[in-house]
Amino acid sequence: MSLLDQAAAVRENAYAPYSKFKVGAALKTGSGEIYVGCNVENIASPEGTCAEAGAIAAMVAAGETRFSEAAVIAEGPRPVTPCGGCRQKLIEFAEPEARIVMGTTSGETMEMAVADLLPGAFGPGHMR
Repeated sequence: MSLLDQAAAVRENAYAPYSKFKVGAALKTGSGEIYVGCNVENIASPEGTCAEAGAIAAMVAAGETRFSEAAVIAEGPRPVTPCGGCRQKLIEFAEPEARIVMGTTSGETMEMAVADLLPGAFGPGHMR
């Protein structure tokens, strides 16, 4: 099963009763482990959790902190890109050459380097 297929599978578990916009994400680490997450909305918006954040939390909870590949999928007219906050979260845990595949449930995909999601990203080099 591809990384995008795993993101699609977990997307089915998303809790999105308000927006009806289900998102799934999957991360693959250098060790080959896969971590998945789905969006979880909350009536007290914006207190929900994005799919990418859920996958990152699962990865960190398992003791890993770096991923080499990512996938995000949602239903829409074109591939969904991570929100701004998730772009920063992904940059924090991505290997330097990490790639992301973004897809739609109808099969359209777009791929790019994670680093290209957030040009000029804030990082450890900005702090003392």
